[in-house]
Amino acid sequence: MKGRPIVENTSFCQYFESKMKKNLPFSQVLAIGLMLFSMFLGAGNVIFAPMLGQQAGTNTWIAMGGFLITGVGLVLLAIIALTRAGGTVEKLAGRVHPLFASIFVFMLFLMLGPIYVIPRTTSVLYEIAINPLIQTNTSIYLFIFSFVFIFLTIILSWNTTKFVDRLGKIITPIFSTLLIILIAKSIMTPLGNIGDPQKEYMSGVFLKGVTEGYYTMDVLAAFVFGGIFIKSINSLGIRCEKEVSRLFIKAGMITITGLVALQISMAWIGASSVDAIGFKENGGEVLAQSAITLFGPFGIYMIGTVIFLTGITTNVACLAAASEYFERVVPSVSYKKWLIIFSIIGVVITNFGLNTILTFTFPILLLLYPIAIALIVLIFINNLFNGHRSVYIATVIGVGFAAIPDALKEVNVLTKAINSIFRFIPLFENGAGWITTGLIGFLIGLLAAKVRREPAILIKPEQEINKM
Repeated sequence: MKGRPIVENTSFCQYFESKMKKNLPFSQVLAIGLMLFSMFLGAGNVIFAPMLGQQAGTNTWIAMGGFLITGVGLVLLAIIALTRAGGTVEKLAGRVHPLFASIFVFMLFLMLGPIYVIPRTTSVLYEIAINPLIQTNTSIYLFIFSFVFIFLTIILSWNTTKFVDRLGKIITPIFSTLLIILIAKSIMTPLGNIGDPQKEYMSGVFLKGVTEGYYTMDVLAAFVFGGIFIKSINSLGIRCEKEVSRLFIKAGMITITGLVALQISMAWIGASSVDAIGFKENGGEVLAQSAITLFGPFGIYMIGTVIFLTGITTNVACLAAASEYFERVVPSVSYKKWLIIFSIIGVVITNFGLNTILTFTFPILLLLYPIAIALIVLIFINNLFNGHRSVYIATVIGVGFAAIPDALKEVNVLTKAINSIFRFIPLFENGAGWITTGLIGFLIGLLAAKVRREPAILIKPEQEINKM
């Protein structure tokens, strides 16, 4: 994304700040907040919390505390981190090393596109809206549905001019109303009592919730969607970091409020559902069967409509973002050709089924998410360590030292050997050992930077975000 150079002019930024304080109506802030909410409210926001609720039982609210930190709270911080780094995830990751940035962003856009998000969204919609209506569990129905749904995604992604903004304004009131009805019904006539926690949630509950929050992928989505957000703000003539951050905090709070309310409500439905529907294999089944129990046959159409509206928005946004990125990387292949290529890949992966998709993509998430969190923290405290590259490099290496074994354990590769070798790392058994090794890497980086006398790379308190 090319743009104007960074302008370090305090008076220029102050002018725009005072101008926006006078002229920006709340309706515009609300519109931005609703746009963000509609984009983030994808399949991951409705399938993981119900499953957590079923498994955690009476420990649900402790687990949700951790879940909300990684699944919701870090989203706003990720967006602000992008504004501090210059507006794109490439620039943020580039503070480590150009090669690292290429690999990290490559994996990020593949996961947010054809490998994980698109197949997951399509599979969840099938599990919730279609599977309960058919008598036989045959793969042909999944193939037909995934082909039609992703073909619709291609059509809507073909020309994305103002698409997300329009959908955000149209669909948000619809799915919000349906969700409020579902949640209100589950509170007034509970599905059952909250039961005892299952084995995985008897100890280390909070950290388990932190790990589960990874799977929403909302922090990684913020990195991908961040460019769209900042570009929207740029179109209003705002490029000063302070003003962009201030506006994102306001609009982001709308998004965060909605996501927190949603996640807590979904966890409640899952926690109270066991008596009525028993334990299920995934959150899609939990939500579908709960809706049917609460509303009868009409329930499946209600929840199916919600998942469809939110799913199509997420699919289009992710497919468009991935295609635009790869068009920049490989200009010889056009945006529309990438749309088709990624859609075909998405159909193929979708037909492995939701459980298979979740199982084989979790390890990649367990690697990408800790690194993303580390980058967010580092960019916020950049000036405290003078932005030394050695600190970025050593911290990411430290995080990866524990995150890679965690990812391998997730697919049962050398599990016993890994637990034996790495158990000396505090928090490793709870999936958070990367925090310890990341801190050690940070300190090593500080020492290396001092020995090498690296130059400072500071972020100015007032600087203009590159116009993309």
